[in-house]
Amino acid sequence: MLKLIERLGPIDASTASDTLTLPFELRIRGRLKAESDSGQPLGLFLDRGPVLRDGEGLKAENGEIVRICAAIEPVVTARVSTGLPLARLAYHLGNRHVQLALGEDAKGGWVRFPPDHVLEELAELLGATLEHHNATFDPEPGAYNQVGGGHSHSHSHSHSHDHDHDHAHEHHHAH
Repeated sequence: MLKLIERLGPIDASTASDTLTLPFELRIRGRLKAESDSGQPLGLFLDRGPVLRDGEGLKAENGEIVRICAAIEPVVTARVSTGLPLARLAYHLGNRHVQLALGEDAKGGWVRFPPDHVLEELAELLGATLEHHNATFDPEPGAYNQVGGGHSHSHSHSHSHDHDHDHAHEHHHAH
């Protein structure tokens, strides 16, 4: 079994010796036994957290590189007018704490998610037309999980606050 141990970020397809096509639900896992697209047994031994992105490279212990491909899977694409209606749709769907893909094409802007009757009903209430079809699902990584950011983001929040409030309040009410 080829042990994949390092994330390389986006790579050129020509640098990979093999590919691994996975649906979104498996691209969120850091540990996984799978078979490459050519039939080679693979094991993922990666840090947990970041989603494996379409086009991302993974390096094996022996130096081989495998490129991740997003699988074609059932999705719902919700379309609504660009501008405020699209922003409102993305806001309300995102407020449900689900993964969303956002995009734009010749027909306008869209929000894509896995089939879910509650989200579909909400999208229709917000004026979206829905298209059930098969496509890749590669959701937005989130502001703090951008691939290729080149740095980690951390904060220390140990602050000492001492506030002395000496306020005299006089209230005069005329009745």
